[in-house]
Amino acid sequence: MVSKSVAKRDASRNIGEELLQAIRDVKAGKAGAEYSVSANEVVETRLKCGLSQSEFAAALHISPRTLQQWEQGRRQPSGAAETLLRIVSRHPKVLREVMQPRPNNSSKPTPLRGAA
Repeated sequence: MVSKSVAKRDASRNIGEELLQAIRDVKAGKAGAEYSVSANEVVETRLKCGLSQSEFAAALHISPRTLQQWEQGRRQPSGAAETLLRIVSRHPKVLREVMQPRPNNSSKPTPLRGAA
């Protein structure tokens, strides 16, 4: 239900004139309010690595949804994930190195003595 003050305000509005004025403002280069959103630390870390969300999530062995939650500030990484993000933030090349496929070793590891 609309409050009386809102109904009174809307009754005195000329919506057509407001729209025309808005169009005139746009044509005159008068933009509306400008907003900027700063990226949080998780986003900045991912961007330093040059990875997409899905690539970054795969590198961290987490779901893309979890990464999205972190980036949107809905959840915070904790424990080992938080520590790993701090390391990657300071040394983004490390994550790319870890993501590289391992070279094939033609030699098999030597078994431990006494192992069956």
